[in-house]
Amino acid sequence: MFTLYPAEPLRHILAIGCHADDIEIGCGGALLALIRAHPGVEVHWLVLAAPGARMDEAQASATAFLADAGITRIEIHEFRDGFLPYLGGEVKDVFEELKGRVDPQIVFTHTSDDLHQDHRLACELTWNTFRNHLILEYEIPKVDGDLGRPNVFMPLTVELVEKKLELLARHFPSQADKHWFERETFLGLMRLRGMEAVAPERYAEAFTARKVVLQP
Repeated sequence: MFTLYPAEPLRHILAIGCHADDIEIGCGGALLALIRAHPGVEVHWLVLAAPGARMDEAQASATAFLADAGITRIEIHEFRDGFLPYLGGEVKDVFEELKGRVDPQIVFTHTSDDLHQDHRLACELTWNTFRNHLILEYEIPKVDGDLGRPNVFMPLTVELVEKKLELLARHFPSQADKHWFERETFLGLMRLRGMEAVAPERYAEAFTARKVVLQP
């Protein structure tokens, strides 16, 4: 539950991603904005499938995105990319163990409508594990054409948009030859969501909130 009390500051965020660049693409701008607005916030950053060299990329990128946060915990696993549903028991154990250690106010995770099998499992396990939390499901552009109709928007400044794009380009050289992994893809989606949100500086990231509990 996320309260609206002025005396209830943002203290703890959990960001969950399947692969080395998912959190950065889906909610990197929102995290940068929240960290700037709440300098002491604790962020727990969980990546499930980043084996080999991808682990190094994930670690370096997470460190850069969280440079201005308070307490940071970066947790990276080496499950096989694309096979998470077939390793369900082991992945479930990660979530169950995590539940005993963290109690975040906001959880960022993949959206349930994502056509990537790993992403869908991560979303399902997020909801299984964090039942009394504000969960914001982020979107990842891909060739499947599975972008949905998000209902929560985080306006971003041009400065933070450029910082997100620069960090993505710097920390994921293994993805540089992918036809979709480029500045125009990420900038275009943020501009589209910024248009929908009537964002002051034209850009935004968007999320799906399936359940929101307001404590007046």
